[in-house]
Amino acid sequence: MPRPSELEHPARVGRFSSAERLVHLAIATLTGVCLASAACLYLPPLAELVGRRHLVVTVHEWSGLLIPAPVLLGFGSRSFRGDLRRLNRFGPHDRTWLRSALHRDHRPGARPAGKFNAGQKLYASWSAGAALVMLGTGLLMWFTGLTPLPWRTGATFVHDWLALAMTVAVMGHVMMAVGDPEARRGMRTGSVAADWARREHPLWRPQGSSAARAVRPAPATPATPATPAEPPRPGRR
Repeated sequence: MPRPSELEHPARVGRFSSAERLVHLAIATLTGVCLASAACLYLPPLAELVGRRHLVVTVHEWSGLLIPAPVLLGFGSRSFRGDLRRLNRFGPHDRTWLRSALHRDHRPGARPAGKFNAGQKLYASWSAGAALVMLGTGLLMWFTGLTPLPWRTGATFVHDWLALAMTVAVMGHVMMAVGDPEARRGMRTGSVAADWARREHPLWRPQGSSAARAVRPAPATPATPATPAEPPRPGRR
């Protein structure tokens, strides 16, 4: 049987380093500010409520311009670089995961995944590409003298519609996180429950974590050999 302390504190495994969590927090904050300021610029009710359009424009421009900065700083972390390599690699198990997700197959073992599942890999790739396109089109709109008017018009069209698509994608990402408390705990604290990791990411083998301990049964206490009964003493005759 497990020890009482192990029942109260299940085994946990390290999932994200401090550097990775800081990068995620910085990107999430800048993206949220960028999308919120964009809504204040394009939705008349919010524009009237907030006012100070010039300030909102400045906040929107600089928050969008700074989004790549946490990623660039994160390259100094070995764990961050390692997870980028994992996100950039698709294998046969990822195709199996996608097929199961499309068919809504929730059977145990139907969705094999390493540290990141196929959905997370697709979202990361799409977000990186969308961020680069948004940055490029935003610069064309910011520095009006760089390109002719037709280019700026096309950049505005792409920027606006891609911003809408990014808003939908971010909302979906948040909804998925809300439905998985343990995943949120992993991003907040850096560790996840071992049984969650085995269930959701069965192909992932955490390494180099002192917290990566499975719950083991308590060692059996060796039985104490019975003391032989003393032979009866001869009574007096």
